[in-house]
Amino acid sequence: MTAGGYHTADPGGGFADGDATNDKGDKSGLRTALSGLTTRGRSFLAAGIAAAICAYVLGQSDLLRVGLLLAALPLVCAGVLYRTRYRVAGRRRLSPARVPAGSEARVHLRIDNISRLPTGLLMLQDRVPYVLGPRPRFVLDRVEASGRREVSYRVRSDLRGRYPLGPLQLRLTDPFGMCELTRSFSAYDTLTVIPRVEPLPPVRLAGEAKGYGDGRQRSLALAGEDDVIPRGYRYGDDLRRVHWRSTARYGELMVRREEQPQRARCTVLLDTRDGAFQGAGPDAAFEWAVSGAASVLVHMLERGFSVRLLTDTGNSVPGEGSDGFAGASQESADAAGLMMDTLSVVDHSDSVSLSAAYDGLRGGNEGLLIAFFGDLDEEQAAVAAKMRQRSGGAIAFLLDSETWSHGGAAPAGRCAERQRMLQDAGWTAVAVPAGAPLVEAWRQADHDRFGTSTAGMSGAGGWS
Repeated sequence: MTAGGYHTADPGGGFADGDATNDKGDKSGLRTALSGLTTRGRSFLAAGIAAAICAYVLGQSDLLRVGLLLAALPLVCAGVLYRTRYRVAGRRRLSPARVPAGSEARVHLRIDNISRLPTGLLMLQDRVPYVLGPRPRFVLDRVEASGRREVSYRVRSDLRGRYPLGPLQLRLTDPFGMCELTRSFSAYDTLTVIPRVEPLPPVRLAGEAKGYGDGRQRSLALAGEDDVIPRGYRYGDDLRRVHWRSTARYGELMVRREEQPQRARCTVLLDTRDGAFQGAGPDAAFEWAVSGAASVLVHMLERGFSVRLLTDTGNSVPGEGSDGFAGASQESADAAGLMMDTLSVVDHSDSVSLSAAYDGLRGGNEGLLIAFFGDLDEEQAAVAAKMRQRSGGAIAFLLDSETWSHGGAAPAGRCAERQRMLQDAGWTAVAVPAGAPLVEAWRQADHDRFGTSTAGMSGAGGWS
């Protein structure tokens, strides 16, 4: 054990721990100890030196003894404090580790004294980014041998992202307040702030994708008579499904597999082009689009769809597994977590075109396409219009930068023109005014599709 160093116990209870180390390093022990002198300690040292000089000049031996005492006191306190060897474990737990923007998370800190000696006064501080709030500080009185202290604080951010918490710092002080030394643990945790997710009402866009719902289609899990993947006969199987060729080959009764329902698919396209959005902050158009994409992804997963997130760069989440879609071979909660983590850090791209996203739609079997577009020029609007041919149905939410920058309620002329262009190509296009709730835009898409009253959008049904 190094001088003044902290040791940690094995992690437990979901806490993360780390080794506390000397901020300055052990090789410069004297410099470290002296740098920890407080204002009081420096004042005592200066007063002692001044008294010693005056005693030498004036020839006063009593004043010299006082000066030496004043100068020695902070030095002795610094030396004793630096040589103090505590064995302390610091641990942190986030509850929860992933929160929506604007919501609070609680951070639990635990300090365990795993030595046989009690500690002195400890000042505990955790490093947090300024966007999460001020740095929390706690004063811990004497911790008995094998004792434990637990404290907690809250963090909150209106901006999505991934924020490091830590490392944890402990400040030791002597009883006279002459010296303070800081020790830091090496471990830190990460708080993930995901976009706001709004609960969406079920709306009627039936038959837009093949799968569960009104537009459900059943498909065989085999391509032909020679590509049959049979299984063993089970009691109650229909004898008309017996596959005699496999029965003769394996020497036991084999039957064809049952028809499997093809799961509905949904692709959520998020336009992240830097030139497509203006402004920044939680109320910017880009943040509205990110929040909208997150809400739609969660809603469609809850409706039983296989979903994926696609950006203008052509990147697909969760990836190429299961044809790039999640929800069929992957748990919906895991798929949602993966896509939420991606959206928590998504930023503007350097791309100027939607061609990569168009290539990401492999063609015809993408199911329902829900897109969040920023500003579209004529060329990019034409690319977006062609995407309709590669999907079973297409919904677009258009966010015009001019409207969002000036707070206009009606779409600008160019945005209205792009909206008509997409509608002519078969899209259900909705121009979103500044600050409009996603729920209203969601219902407006259903209204534009079927011409129904938005007052009745909360009834049964869904995007199936």
